[in-house]
Amino acid sequence: MPVYSPELIQVMRAALEEVMTKIPHATPGIKAHMAEIILRAAAEGHTTYDSLIAAASDQIQAVISMLT
Repeated sequence: MPVYSPELIQVMRAALEEVMTKIPHATPGIKAHMAEIILRAAAEGHTTYDSLIAAASDQIQAVISMLT
């Protein structure tokens, strides 16, 4: 299991909060799903704010389609 520095955890948390502002009517389950996407991206080496936002943003349409 990957180990993340406190700084990277802060970056991941900030990226998650930013992405969540782009999803209307998000539920806690949707937020958990987006957090999982960000964690997976970080495990694959995407550790900057911008790269984590990009990885999660790529999945927003799929998540929104789950809402409808």
